[in-house]
Amino acid sequence: MDNLFPKLPIADWIDVLIEWLVEHFEPFFEGIATGLEFFVDGIVLGLGYIPVIILALLVSLLAWKVCNWKIALFTIIGLLLIDNLGYWENMLDTIALVITSVGISILLGVPIGIWASQSEKVGKVVTPILDFMQTMPAFVYLLPAIFFFNIGVVPGVVASVIFAMPPTIRLTILGIKQVPDDLIEATQAFGSTTGQKLLKVQLPLALPTIMAGINQSIMLALSMVVIASMVGAPGLGADVYRAVTQLQTGTGFEAGLAIVIIAIILDRITQNIGKTKRGGNV
Repeated sequence: MDNLFPKLPIADWIDVLIEWLVEHFEPFFEGIATGLEFFVDGIVLGLGYIPVIILALLVSLLAWKVCNWKIALFTIIGLLLIDNLGYWENMLDTIALVITSVGISILLGVPIGIWASQSEKVGKVVTPILDFMQTMPAFVYLLPAIFFFNIGVVPGVVASVIFAMPPTIRLTILGIKQVPDDLIEATQAFGSTTGQKLLKVQLPLALPTIMAGINQSIMLALSMVVIASMVGAPGLGADVYRAVTQLQTGTGFEAGLAIVIIAIILDRITQNIGKTKRGGNV
């Protein structure tokens, strides 16, 4: 059946835009790629210097302090199991990718969320962009990232940031808007400036909700590790992807189990940090 109107050449427009950006901003993208590679490699190198048992104990102590002894016990057993299976170094690569992408998501997402919570116009612009970022298939983000940054860990980080940042922005907006009106009126009655109201009332009360957004960003970044491995990102995702392509069920299960362990540890710790900040330890 023929269309009533000619097909819009959206694909051609996108291709032209990507080519134009690569041609005119190549030094900018190379600088970003160099900086991200340096940061990721620095995290891997720094964590690699710490002996396995020491790092496992440090993370389990953090889990004990923030959560409880059960999570701490799971943490040390889980990390030692990952080392026993031979995935420790790849786990460090995955952790570095997640830390980098989530760190960028926080640095960009929280200020954008604060801005959108203070301005209805900004909120109306940001909301459809977040809808687009969350509903567009994650594979699509890899295509322009490859053109901009070549293959490797950098396009994986960039795609993870785009995919993982929306929850941080959304829950920052939600947390600030949920601050009771009577508290806002009280601060205004005492002559507080907008900055004082934000820093001393809204953000502290919104912190548990913001931490929930960061928690979701961490989980989404972890879910991207396999997809990122398709463009050359190292880590546990590469092991899963290799196992799938070679039909190695056991190896794929081992690598997947390592990802699950890391996800549970990070999930429980970040969840309870938000609850602890509120005043109730779990």
